[in-house]
Amino acid sequence: MIDLHGIKEQLYFFFVRLSLPSPLLTTYIYSKPRLLLLPTTTHPSSHTSLITSLLLLLPNPPSISTLIYTYIYAWDRRRDHIMGFLKAKGETYKAVDNVDLGPHSNEFYLRANVKAPRMAGFLVKVFVWFLEMPIFGSVMLYFLKRNNLIHKHVTFAELQESPLYVPLHSYEGKEEKEVICVEYGASPSEQVGQASGCLPSILEPPKYSFSRWTILDYSTAYNSKLITPRKVMERFLSAVHRSSTCSMQMSFFINFDADDILRQATMSTNRYEQGEPLSVLDGVPIAIKDEIDCMPYPTTGGTKWMHKVRGCKDDAECVKRLRSCGAILVGKTNMHELGAGTSGINPHHGTTRNPYNVARIAGGSSSGSAAVVAAGLCPAALGVDGGGSVRMPAALCGVVGFKPSFGRVSHSGILPLNWTVGMVGVLAATVEDALLVYAAISSPKSSDQSETAQPKLCFPLLKSPKLIPNIKLAKYGEWFNDCSDDIRSCCSQALAKLYKSYGWKTIEVTVPEIEVMRLAHYVTIGSECNTSIARELEKLNKEELGWDARVALSVYGSFSSQEYLNAQRIRNRQLQIHKRIFSKADVIVTPTTGVTAYTIQKDVRETGELDYINGAALVRYQIAGNFLGLPAVTIPVGYDMSGLPIGLQFIGKPWDESLLIHIAFGMQALCISEYKRPEVFFDLLGK
Repeated sequence: MIDLHGIKEQLYFFFVRLSLPSPLLTTYIYSKPRLLLLPTTTHPSSHTSLITSLLLLLPNPPSISTLIYTYIYAWDRRRDHIMGFLKAKGETYKAVDNVDLGPHSNEFYLRANVKAPRMAGFLVKVFVWFLEMPIFGSVMLYFLKRNNLIHKHVTFAELQESPLYVPLHSYEGKEEKEVICVEYGASPSEQVGQASGCLPSILEPPKYSFSRWTILDYSTAYNSKLITPRKVMERFLSAVHRSSTCSMQMSFFINFDADDILRQATMSTNRYEQGEPLSVLDGVPIAIKDEIDCMPYPTTGGTKWMHKVRGCKDDAECVKRLRSCGAILVGKTNMHELGAGTSGINPHHGTTRNPYNVARIAGGSSSGSAAVVAAGLCPAALGVDGGGSVRMPAALCGVVGFKPSFGRVSHSGILPLNWTVGMVGVLAATVEDALLVYAAISSPKSSDQSETAQPKLCFPLLKSPKLIPNIKLAKYGEWFNDCSDDIRSCCSQALAKLYKSYGWKTIEVTVPEIEVMRLAHYVTIGSECNTSIARELEKLNKEELGWDARVALSVYGSFSSQEYLNAQRIRNRQLQIHKRIFSKADVIVTPTTGVTAYTIQKDVRETGELDYINGAALVRYQIAGNFLGLPAVTIPVGYDMSGLPIGLQFIGKPWDESLLIHIAFGMQALCISEYKRPEVFFDLLGK
């Protein structure tokens, strides 16, 4: 039996949180059953809502639709006047050169102040119904943006900077230490060969309580004839089928083709038998996020409809490069619909579950790619990082997540959902695995958006972390500490280990306007996503979209040209701020997320979930990497009290991937002996 009183309470307090005008709300919320319209002591009613209540108790009351549209008409007449009266005062930003970035700066740290309660199930449907109403929806969106400070910090902000539309960085030549540089024209397999020569020589693998099989483990096993790629892929398919049973429902993949996988495995096995593997990646299973074109699969973007309007006719450039190295491409991994969320909850293809606790989220949007690596199905996978979508799920699932500089990896063959903030990234079991896949997919001339010169592609010599002394890590204390107690403690201990073992120092700085950057990034990624699929959305039956995606697209479509332009001016401003910080330090260090993986509620299966408070905590440290096009990497450094993984993030200078990987390798060396086995794990190379 439906609890009408309970629904009424939830709806009332939901809209109160949004600070929306009461006449329309009372009309709808209190209309059924009619007796519920009577004002209550817990719900102070305006004169208008009291009149509405009395009207509906008349012998022949007007219909609910008549009342709604009467109020809509009246509200529309007053809207311009009221909107002008309620217009938020825009922030006036001082000149960048006058901003103090020192440790004792008086710059105020603005915490995320999200004004939107968690919703799923029935509440999401009602919210979408209101949001998609022609007039009332625009009013709701206005208040949503105002109450969540977009108006103050972006829309009506006063800035001196000009817009910066694409975060491509010119190369400021410098001498890199302890690296090997790739010559122009090298093939992907040649680049992988050079990268593998940078890895430490290990005569006998160290014995840890738990470790995942690496790319070199697969290559060594194949060359030693301990097992064949065909046999490994048979085990892989068995494991995927087990993970899809009713008892597990891990929802790792949206699509995989057993025949195609076995065909690739047979070809790889033949090459090893002939002593002619293409590279160390030959025969290694690598999964591809379903935002990246990979034959013979459609590219759905986590939707039910994308592949119907955009066919996949060829591999993406990054996939072609992996295929040329002999990697076995094992299917398309699950993701948050359109990449428009941080949880990985997908009402169409199932919710990817975290291998460390199947009741928790894997994170998004590259949820499946993170989970298959964590569960041992692949030593590496590709994702796309538009707002932390590689690093965030990597941290929640206890694996490495690496995003190169914007433009380093070709965007050809990627769904065009976020042109200037998205970047192909790597999720991997270890830093060494991330380096090998990075070597395969990157190109010194891969930028397809500009002729801006790039530096040579260089790989770090990972013989020992101690080879590079005097590393300086910039840390903004208030930002760093804006996370759960377990994360703060774990990440602080990790920094102490770096200093004790290598002498790498942490220097205190101030990174101002971080929340402003998050809002500006949200305007940017939302505008780009909406624009890229606007034509398809006009023809689309809304029933094919998930409910949470419909909310996201409604918000994305509300952003104006003024908001987009101001967001790009904030991008320029933040880039100048970060350049000043990088003049003092080699990298910026933060936790990767503000919270660990949270629980998957029972009400998300049909509608997905709106949880912007947890979402803001998950992306808290991610935005600079995307908005400013900076390379970034997350490394697992420990676990919270519930045994859920915690990641530490390093954000580097443009094109400084080699130093970033070296630092990540040093951090991994201090933590890897304490890594724990997930609840769900498949051993593909074991006897």
